[in-house]
Amino acid sequence: MPLFDHLGISVEDLPRSIAQFDPVMTALGCTRLDADNGVSWYKGREELVLLPAREPGTGPHRHGRVGWQHLAFAVDSRDEVDRLHEIAMGAGWTAVRAPKTYPRFNERYYASFVEEDNGIRIEFMFNPPREPVAG
Repeated sequence: MPLFDHLGISVEDLPRSIAQFDPVMTALGCTRLDADNGVSWYKGREELVLLPAREPGTGPHRHGRVGWQHLAFAVDSRDEVDRLHEIAMGAGWTAVRAPKTYPRFNERYYASFVEEDNGIRIEFMFNPPREPVAG
């Protein structure tokens, strides 16, 4: 059973958010499903859902405040981090941190952070297992 079933995100301008999320979620291998009052992308049993904010004009979310911090998508390579970062940039996301190594986590951790118009921040990260020590 997956850790999460779905993650719902409220956004100010649903069509604008769909335009920003769709290229990224599609590149992550997700399938899009449009509904009456929102849209979702799913891969297997896990789903990310965008819904219009119930209280318009209350955004954007500010990183570091109570609530959303970021969502990390684990990918299979550094090249994939770079590719997804470029796709996000092309879809109108803002680079928070360009792809780089994060030695404070470990010498293998490579990631980028991007944020869309609502202040929703995501991370693309590659963190391969440590190589076994020959004994």
